[in-house]
Amino acid sequence: MKFRLPLTALMMGAALMALPATAKKPEPVTPAPTALPTFVDPDPTHDPDNVLLLDLSDGGRVAIRLMPAWAPHHVERIKTLVQQGFYDGIIFHRVIDGFMAQTGDPTGTGQGGSKLPDLKAEFNAMPHLRGTVSMARTNEPDSANSQFFIVFYPRFALDRKYTVFGRVISGMEWVDKIQRGEPPQNPTKIVQASLASQNKVPPLVAPTPAAAPIAASQLGTAKSN
Repeated sequence: MKFRLPLTALMMGAALMALPATAKKPEPVTPAPTALPTFVDPDPTHDPDNVLLLDLSDGGRVAIRLMPAWAPHHVERIKTLVQQGFYDGIIFHRVIDGFMAQTGDPTGTGQGGSKLPDLKAEFNAMPHLRGTVSMARTNEPDSANSQFFIVFYPRFALDRKYTVFGRVISGMEWVDKIQRGEPPQNPTKIVQASLASQNKVPPLVAPTPAAAPIAASQLGTAKSN
């Protein structure tokens, strides 16, 4: 005897065959990364809570636009330390001509930092251009703490390896005058660091004494054999 399927069963089978295959789950779609803003507002009166002011021992004032959109946790760390007065009196301990000026170590050796925990890296696509402000670290990615550096000339080899969190918007000519050395013999110091919103007046800096002029009488005192 032949086994015959009822008509309804045959119709259901045909309908199932007509359905699209659903065994495979669709691959999850990875959202595109959010594009970071590239415009750096040069006006220090705009959003003054995100403008870092460095009053230097040579009498200059450097204004840095902090960019929370680039590295929110690093910007928050800098602002916290500034409000604590951490950077006041700290020297630029590593200054390499044609490269960068580094500061933020209270020991002046390059080995120190704040008592706050190290930060997770926030590497981003912002390039290391002239005037870029970026966080220093050890060989470990998540080791940035309080030290940062300002770039003299573009160094694109540092991109995505160090966390960029701001850029100089005025006073770059004073950055150019920071004393070179590792450490310098007469290092440039941050006399006062503040946020523009704090409205702190630049401290008075004693001018470097000029060398005494040579008197005419001194010119004839040399003896020759």
